[in-house]
Amino acid sequence: MDGVPEPHTGWTFLTNHARVLAAIADNPDVRIRHIAAHCRLTERAVQKIIAELEGDGYLSHVREGRTNVYRIEPGKLLRHPAEAGLPVAALLALLIHDEADRGAAAEQLRATRQRMPLDGG
Repeated sequence: MDGVPEPHTGWTFLTNHARVLAAIADNPDVRIRHIAAHCRLTERAVQKIIAELEGDGYLSHVREGRTNVYRIEPGKLLRHPAEAGLPVAALLALLIHDEADRGAAAEQLRATRQRMPLDGG
């Protein structure tokens, strides 16, 4: 596909699911081809990730003409036990490109972490 960057090699801090969700948070009516290019994934991989996110209740969409408009469920909790109790909104606020929102997200994350014991109990 033209304009798609080469795939990244090596490890990264974020999963492809987090990247796709952040791309949708930045633009709820983004096209799959743009998500794929931004995240350096194939369109088929993005479609699969979106289906998984919808299946688990993190994401839904409505059709408006020829475009899907996505809605993220911000209160849905992250899946991994290490992040138990943290809403997806806290993660996304750190990842989206709006600098004004990053400070608020960092504060929300700090406040949530202060309430959580380190051993998860």
